[in-house]
Formats: sequence, structure tokens, C-alpha cells
Amino acid sequence: MNILFLIPARGGSKGLPGKNIKLLNGKPLICYTIDAAREISNGADICVSTDDKEIITVVEDYGVKVPFIRPAELATDHATAEQVLDHAIQYYESQYKSYDVVVLLQVTSPLRTGKHLKEALDLLKPHTEMIVSVKETDANPYYVLYEEDSTGKLKKSKEGNFGRRQDCPKVYQLNGAIYIISVKALKLKGLANLQKDKYIMDKESSIDIDDKIDFMIAELLISENTESE
Repeated sequence: MNILFLIPARGGSKGLPGKNIKLLNGKPLICYTIDAAREISNGADICVSTDDKEIITVVEDYGVKVPFIRPAELATDHATAEQVLDHAIQYYESQYKSYDVVVLLQVTSPLRTGKHLKEALDLLKPHTEMIVSVKETDANPYYVLYEEDSTGKLKKSKEGNFGRRQDCPKVYQLNGAIYIISVKALKLKGLANLQKDKYIMDKESSIDIDDKIDFMIAELLISENTESE
């Protein structure tokens, strides 16, 4: 099975400027994701899709060749993940290299490791369309999430008579760390229509950096993990 590890990393970041290459415990954020992919793959199958020259310099100095510069129209706030996927797949096909599966890895999940990737890939079956990494949500819609009704009063997002959170059905949320996608299914059905299987990760490994506070939490966790080794 041919597997492409695709790391999307455009230059613009409004929440945390320069986020993708910002130093996290002394190492550019994107390098944590590269390290995870390197644990289980050949470097030739790692693709960083970016429009940013500074990111390209950091990645290539880290030993990964950036095969193309992402077109500007695919590096806006309105560009979709599916467009980025399609662009990378088409590029490799134009180079006479085809992949069966794409593993999409967001830079913002630095505590996701090669072990997680291997465990998720081990869940692949012949007819799997997509595997997504999840964590059990803290905000269970049967217990703590509410919506407004037509009168403006609050009602539970999902009805249920549960006295304790532990008694509620388990609910999972995407943690953004791993998306394993069948190329054949993607071409046939489109990303939004793929059937999804889950790979469960723990809360700590699921940290997703969106802002300065997330960055500080990730720094603390990585620092503590390093000290315990």
C-alpha cells in the first residue's frame, strides 16, 4: 500500500502569527509533525504543502524536500482541505506516482506521535473510506451543552435523563491530529461524504494549537514529558 503523509502548512495565521514555524520548546512547531511521520515512513512520502518561503526553508533545513509551492488560491482562508488534498494527489500523479491512502497531518497537533499514526493505520481495512482521530469530549451534549429554543430558553442539545455525566452515552469530537483517507473513495464521493471510522486518542495527546494559550499548554506538556524521560 502506497501512503502519502501530507502536511498542510500555509503561511497565513491570524490567531497566532507565524504559528507553523514558531519555536515550541526550541523546535519549530511543524517539525513535531515531520518527526511523527518520519517514525513510520520514508521521507520521500512526506509532503509539506505550503505557499510560504520561510516555511519551505525551515522544512528543507530539517531534511524534507518540499516538492511544490502551493498556489496562492489554495492558501486563502476560503480554500478547503479537499482542494489541498486534490492538488497534492494530482501533482504526484503528474509525476507518475500514485498513492492508495493519504494521511493528512495538521501541524497544530505536536503531541501526536508515530505510535499514534501506526495504531490508526492498523485500523485500515479493504473498504475503509476514512479514519479520523477523536477524543472523548468533555462537553457532553446530553449533560452540559444547551441550545436556545424558539422562546430563547435553554434546552439540552440532546435529550436524555441522566443524573451523572458518567451515565451519558460516550460522545467523541475530532481532535484534528490524524485523517486517513482512501484516495479512491475521495475521488468517487468527495471528502464530506466519506464514511468515517474512529481512532481514539487521549486528552493530552489531542492538544490542538489554535492560540497563545494552547501553545503555552503544549509547551508545558512537552517540557514535562521531556523531564520524565
